[in-house]
Amino acid sequence: MAAETTTTTTTMTPPTSVMVVGIDDSEHSFYALQWALLHFFSGGGTASPFKLVVIHAKPSPASVVSLAGPVAVDVVPYVESDLKKIAGGVLQKAKDLCAENSVSDVVLEAVEGDARNVLCEAVEKHQADMLVVGSHGYGAIKRAVLGSVSDYCAHHAHCSVMIVKKPKHKH
Repeated sequence: MAAETTTTTTTMTPPTSVMVVGIDDSEHSFYALQWALLHFFSGGGTASPFKLVVIHAKPSPASVVSLAGPVAVDVVPYVESDLKKIAGGVLQKAKDLCAENSVSDVVLEAVEGDARNVLCEAVEKHQADMLVVGSHGYGAIKRAVLGSVSDYCAHHAHCSVMIVKKPKHKH
């Protein structure tokens, strides 16, 4: 009797990579999202290698109000309402931008906290392979005072970080 040989072929689909794009209400962050959509998600019929996660870091009402001093406690509900409206608008604009670029499979999140921490935590949560952020183009002094989200993320995020700079228009 001849021995029977059975061959089993298993096709494995490679795991989808995750791209997190950090946005705020600035034109620089929307430029970065647009850039990522054009370069990674507009393949003319070919599927993108990335799952897209768009994160908006919403400041906490307490952090905004603390700048105004102790009298400002009465305005916390109004500040919170405004911050929710801004976050909703930012996410809607991101959703519209994705739709314009035929990207419908996108996760949109507004997370309260400092943008530096929110983005690094989002990278961990979603096990991202790439983080995309816009560059505000601050000079050295403004960056030293305000801190640079992109610089922080480049040093602390546990993935590759792409900082997209909006070109300066030449007149």
